[in-house]
Amino acid sequence: MITESTLNFTANADAATQVLADPNCAWISRLDVPMVKAGLASSSADLPLAGLRFAVKDNMDVAGSPTTAACPAFAFAFGADASAQVVERLLDAGAALVGKTNLDQFACGLNGTRSPFGAVPNAFNPAYVSGGSSSGSAYVVASGQVDFSLGTDTAGSGRVPAGLNNIVGLKPSRGLISTRGVLPAAQSVDCVSIFACTVATAVQVLESAMGHDPLDAYSRQLTLANTAFSASFTFGVPDQLEFFGDTLAEAAFNEAVLRMQGMGGTAVRLDFAPFKLAAQLLYGSALVAERYAAIRPFFDAHEDEVIEPVRSIIAEGRQYSAADLFVAQAQLKLLGQRADALWTGIDLMLVPTAPTHYTVASMLQIPVELNRRLGEYTNFVNLLDYAALSVPSAMRSDGLPFGITLIGRCGSDWQLAELGQRYHHLTGLAQGATGLPLPAPQPIKGLAAKPSTEGRVRVAVVGAHLSGMPLNSQLTERGATLVGAASTAADYRLYALPGTTPPKPGLLRVAAGQGSAIALEVWDMPLQHYGSFVTLIAAPLGIGTLKLADGSQVQGFVCEAEALHEAQDISHLGGWRAYITSLQAAVA
Repeated sequence: MITESTLNFTANADAATQVLADPNCAWISRLDVPMVKAGLASSSADLPLAGLRFAVKDNMDVAGSPTTAACPAFAFAFGADASAQVVERLLDAGAALVGKTNLDQFACGLNGTRSPFGAVPNAFNPAYVSGGSSSGSAYVVASGQVDFSLGTDTAGSGRVPAGLNNIVGLKPSRGLISTRGVLPAAQSVDCVSIFACTVATAVQVLESAMGHDPLDAYSRQLTLANTAFSASFTFGVPDQLEFFGDTLAEAAFNEAVLRMQGMGGTAVRLDFAPFKLAAQLLYGSALVAERYAAIRPFFDAHEDEVIEPVRSIIAEGRQYSAADLFVAQAQLKLLGQRADALWTGIDLMLVPTAPTHYTVASMLQIPVELNRRLGEYTNFVNLLDYAALSVPSAMRSDGLPFGITLIGRCGSDWQLAELGQRYHHLTGLAQGATGLPLPAPQPIKGLAAKPSTEGRVRVAVVGAHLSGMPLNSQLTERGATLVGAASTAADYRLYALPGTTPPKPGLLRVAAGQGSAIALEVWDMPLQHYGSFVTLIAAPLGIGTLKLADGSQVQGFVCEAEALHEAQDISHLGGWRAYITSLQAAVA
């Protein structure tokens, strides 16, 4: 009999029973020489993804390489004739492909242990699962081996591994990225997903990867919302939250709710029943027949070559008739109607990416039930045609990452990215498991720029108001949006002011030839809120006119010269973010 205590394997699992997964299992194949697009090398500097290395989940075709889907018997004998459409787009954009990654066999699983090539470890603790099915793709990003990777997402495979490895998992609106050349799991709901250490990189990849493909039956011409969520937004939180006894995950999610509220959000308890019931249809109805249909000829001839429990899950699809499928589809439509009614009161949903984290040993012992639990908040998203973005949220006291997922309606991809990037930078977390600090955030190009007119004002910040810094909320709560990173003209010096809480810098303009270019961010703020922002600025700081490196001028923070006599000159570091990073490195 399976009991609650049997199922709750957390950080205090008996070390004697732990299984440590092998990091080398993240790869199924590596290319001796990275694949780049012929003829692009000479002009690569002009390409949007030039200099970035990537990997793809091994259910995607790469010309000349076998596609295994983690099933050696399935692999094409002599390699695919052509690369998947999404791979071609990324190569055309200048990215370099370095290899193909491990996965739960036939993309059937959410934990990363269902592969004859071995279980992929968690990037922070090899005794714990990586999440699946895009397990290898998440691991090679989190460990810093590539700049980004591609996964697939049918029931959460592009989000769960992100949440469990402290990276970003972008699950686009269905049909936004072509799935031509991708082995289906459930073709009508499959999405190609993107893993990266930052939202900015994931968005950059999406910009190159997206586009209508008339040769893909499920590709769509989608118009994405091009205005950010308002400064005061409303987010839905499930009314019945389940963490399966994991108090650390529960505490981390409660902190996430508070952080979202601090960003201007209002939490609304949401009836989660229709979403949960929709999720149950994925494997508990004739909808599972689509998994069987995806590999039917191979499966009928080579069923014994498929590992358990993947074999049993796919075989279950044989029992359903076409009439059963129509019944299940009608049930899903009704649940979708119920869910649609709930969106009238919210801008987006906030859920845990995964409600708990299990050891490899416990997952191997109880593979079906624990895998199901990892999909508690992911399975319904593609079925109901939503976009989603998983971003890192916290490091638990046991050293494991915790992620949250922002879910929006179809076409909300840029909106989720803008909010998700702001959220991620507020956490202060490092990039994946690399220990590297987050770089400066970037504007989301898909969102319409808000011009600086008489109704708005642009202000430059150099210190504690930067993205991810302690006072950034003073900007965001006033509806300010990031215009972009920039630097001053080489006529300034930057000082670390003594005795300020939180720590703050002072920027001083000096004579020509005696200064440096100092990194800053330019923000665009509604003029009606600018006065209340300025009143928060205490001496010796104030607002003046800054000259930028491009010769333009903008309002920004300056400091009284008299206050700098005992301050530390940090101009040689080029900016406040670099100074804070140096302090953190010194402590470590």
